[in-house]
Amino acid sequence: MRKSYKLIDLDCANCAAKMEDGIRRIDGVLSATVSFMSQKLTIETEDGRMDEVMQEVVRVCKKVEPDCQIVLR
Repeated sequence: MRKSYKLIDLDCANCAAKMEDGIRRIDGVLSATVSFMSQKLTIETEDGRMDEVMQEVVRVCKKVEPDCQIVLR
């Protein structure tokens, strides 16, 4: 399953790269891209695991960029 999410307050490209690296290490993630320029996260997960994976994605992103929010709609 592939989805895109809007990011709010992602402050730098370096943070985006760190977030992307952390997200790719999460079990169940097939691919992930964090774009600083478009303020967007695109993620592909194993079928049926998106909700579970996104909980971990939020945790990983908060460690790197505490002010960044992922719009989960």
